[in-house]
Amino acid sequence: MWVLLILLQAAVLPAQLCEAPGEVAAVRALSARLLGLAADPARDPDPSVYLALRLAGDHDLRGEERYLARLQDAFQRRYSQSLEAAGWPHGHPQWDAAATEHSTSAEAELPETGRLALYLLGLRATCPPPEPGPQRSLVTWLKYYLEEDWAGSRQHGHPLTSYYQYSLGVLALCVHRKRVREEVIRRLLAAEHHGRFGHAGGSAVDTEAVAALAFTCLQRERLVGARLAEELRAATRRARRRIVEAQGQDGFFGNVYSTPWAMQVFIATKTCETQPAYGRAMAALLENLDAFTTAATMAQALPALHGRSYLDIASVRCQEEPDTLTPISSKMPPEMLGNITVRLVVECPEPRCPRHRLYDQPVPAPAGASLLDVLRAAAAQEPPNFTFGTQDTPQGPFLSRVLGVDARQQKRSYWQLLTAPGTSLQAGVADYRPRDGETLILRLSKW
Repeated sequence: MWVLLILLQAAVLPAQLCEAPGEVAAVRALSARLLGLAADPARDPDPSVYLALRLAGDHDLRGEERYLARLQDAFQRRYSQSLEAAGWPHGHPQWDAAATEHSTSAEAELPETGRLALYLLGLRATCPPPEPGPQRSLVTWLKYYLEEDWAGSRQHGHPLTSYYQYSLGVLALCVHRKRVREEVIRRLLAAEHHGRFGHAGGSAVDTEAVAALAFTCLQRERLVGARLAEELRAATRRARRRIVEAQGQDGFFGNVYSTPWAMQVFIATKTCETQPAYGRAMAALLENLDAFTTAATMAQALPALHGRSYLDIASVRCQEEPDTLTPISSKMPPEMLGNITVRLVVECPEPRCPRHRLYDQPVPAPAGASLLDVLRAAAAQEPPNFTFGTQDTPQGPFLSRVLGVDARQQKRSYWQLLTAPGTSLQAGVADYRPRDGETLILRLSKW
């Protein structure tokens, strides 16, 4: 009997300690909205959406099964081949050199470290657990991606993707209880110690938080030796202290979108009750649930709102999951119908661009449209003189090209999103919803 009680306590304790107090209805409604978006077959499946649904308190088990099938169709087809069959080298001694050679061939062919990591985390949360055979191939691919990704650090001082994605890769391997090479772990420790997670374009809180989750997991799963474990504990404490220091008067750690990641650190380290900053952040998040309008941002917020972290994936209980959640339609409400007009400006500094201002035009778009929708509307205008491109990342679409000018990771350049006269947006291109008459600026900047 006592064994059963311990298991039951382990299943419910995180939610009791860290979930949104007295706000069950609001959080459940957000889960139902995410479920409604997930049911739309026109939307590409996203592993972070599946993770948020699996970590929720209530479920639509059939809906989750259908979504998992779509994810498996997308990922298993791509990663069903072994590294050798796909033309990649295999075996640790050759990985570093081969990764360097491949990464210099084309910058556009970035490793999918973050997306594959999220998919592996999703598989770990599946009930019943999937067959282990296909997962072995995925783990091998992820280990290779971590090596290929680091080729960028040797040449340019940072990973080819980002420390955020690199940390997700380490976290996913740890949650699957796969040993991670000490050199891989020490790369992240060095980045944390030297403050390399920040960038000029916004908050580093989300990266700091994902790295701290990876450090915590490696300690908890006892996948490292005692000396390295102590270094990881110290790094986690430093990260947690910097996260607290990043909390603003509004209660957010960095901004509204990085706050849920930061909250997961307090949940994972069991300090959510003793850290007052956590309670302030939870209150701020609950007051701003309307900021989470896309599937990607809802998926980012919901685990923390349910008092869960990605480390809880390893202890998901498959028995007696409440199958009571029903989707809420994602159709636009009637009051959002109509049109708006925004002014779209594109700026590029010299010497990269001879003309500083490359574009300045009014763009009509449907009310409630995202910035991404506005860019699509601009591209559809006559004459067709506006072009742009995006790249999928674990945090949603990333604006990678505007008017033929690329944001180059190796040159540490990116397309900054601003609203006039110069306020940096705290939301992504797919998340921000402009107001009628607003001026939006796309500016090529350094980070």
